Amino acid sequence: MEYKKRQLEIVGELVNRYPVLEAVREKLWEAYQVLEACYAHGNKLLIAGNGGSCADAEHIVGELMKGFVKRRELPKELQESLRAKDEENGAFLAASLQGGLPAIALNGHPGLSTAFANDVNADMVYAQQVCGYGLPGDVLLGISTSGNAQNVDYAVTVAKAKSMPVIGLTGKDGGKLARRADVAIVVPENETFKIQELHLPVYHALCLLLEERFFGEA
Repeated sequence: MEYKKRQLEIVGELVNRYPVLEAVREKLWEAYQVLEACYAHGNKLLIAGNGGSCADAEHIVGELMKGFVKRRELPKELQESLRAKDEENGAFLAASLQGGLPAIALNGHPGLSTAFANDVNADMVYAQQVCGYGLPGDVLLGISTSGNAQNVDYAVTVAKAKSMPVIGLTGKDGGKLARRADVAIVVPENETFKIQELHLPVYHALCLLLEERFFGEA
């Protein structure tokens, strides 16, 4: 399949630009395979992180839910349905909307988050959302530079209880997240900002691989 050739090129380019990431090449592929299975079966990705990792969660959603480097044309059937349902705007919507891979950053719901933090426990806000959103076959991506963020760890427990695979993106020694995740990408850095600098090319590569798989012919 042509997309597989391009996927190999994507990972090769990543390692050429960031040689230090050769150490996580195998884990990157494993994480991709978990995400590919998730989307192939119609499931979604939930993402949890704090601070810079919270910003990374939103960044990932932005790359998955719309075109990243490709023009993601909608399926013909959906385009036809949009035109049929709205004579005035359907054609415009059909031409403008793009295919998306469902992803939710769990930090993006301030009403729910502040209510749960005030009424119950702030550290369990992500866990509550995994409890509410998560279905078997969905994936939780936990991002933590230390691997020891308590709110992310609570979310991991709920994900596991709901038969959701867990991917960890971390650094240093990987912490608790690396030990508990089904696949852990532990970038080889110890300082927080340096870990975050390597997280970005890793998740960009994952988004590129997924786009190539599901929109490679677009």
